[in-house]
Amino acid sequence: MFWERCAMIILRGFQEGVGGMAGDYFLKRIYEPYDSADGKRILIDRIWPRGISKTEAKIDLWMKEIAPSPELRKWFDHKRERFQEFSKRYVTELETEEQKQMLVRELIAMAKKEKVTLLYGAKDQECNHAVVLRNFLIGER
Repeated sequence: MFWERCAMIILRGFQEGVGGMAGDYFLKRIYEPYDSADGKRILIDRIWPRGISKTEAKIDLWMKEIAPSPELRKWFDHKRERFQEFSKRYVTELETEEQKQMLVRELIAMAKKEKVTLLYGAKDQECNHAVVLRNFLIGER
């Protein structure tokens, strides 16, 4: 049931251009070109993406603490077969870690005022922490 809901949210997001309304969040690889229509650009990776300078990235904020823990990130290792379990574990971190909870509240407040684009470096655009975070944020609003 949870995964069907996630799939529907992801599908809806792609159909709407991954965002489009107040309180929604756009997803974008940091390697994609900057667009002034991105709104508030927030990098949500724990580690700075390879091959891109801070000038090129044009980020407004780097929320590295909202990313999955180093242990979880290493365990996941971007293996699709681990994505379901990774998602559960990451949601648990988002629900239980005080610093992540504070950043979630900050993102929710930002999205009520302006367009928010969550930037990530992962190659896989469907199975990554940004997708899980976006789904979590949508469920929290």
